[in-house]
Amino acid sequence: MNPKPLRKSARQLVDEAMASVHTLSLADARAAHAGGQQLFVDLRDIRELEREGVIPGALHAPRGMLEFWVDPECPYFHKAFADGKPLVLFCAAGWRSALAAKTLQDMGVEGVSHIDGGYTAWKAAGAPVAQKATHAASAEKAKHATTAESAAQTSSADTESPPAAADKTGREPI
Repeated sequence: MNPKPLRKSARQLVDEAMASVHTLSLADARAAHAGGQQLFVDLRDIRELEREGVIPGALHAPRGMLEFWVDPECPYFHKAFADGKPLVLFCAAGWRSALAAKTLQDMGVEGVSHIDGGYTAWKAAGAPVAQKATHAASAEKAKHATTAESAAQTSSADTESPPAAADKTGREPI
């Protein structure tokens, strides 16, 4: 079975988005992160965060929810977008974040950029990263915090688990 040809390929969409959005170099992204005046938005799937780590302080906004989270007229509006801070989007390699930045621009959101090379380039450059707790570790941490609060009104120690082993599919991150 041969699939019907597309009017535009995914690569064409990414190329068009890249041509119309603001792309931050790694140096500029690191400076923006250190300055703390922009909201870093991680579009990757939760499994990528758990496996590869996170940029400290970044908001995880799943790619499939982003448009709904930024729209103040939508019941899914997320308060993190209410203050109008400039947004720095990123995914694994910059493809999804370029598409997302283009979509937000089309919606009328101002001050949107994305990171050249995405999280993969960020991490390879030695920029700040942290481990993302797995769901089980987060639940365990919450349980300990609740127990400690009731016993001594103090919080528990950080018990995050290491990320899962890297994916071996050989697919390029997008």
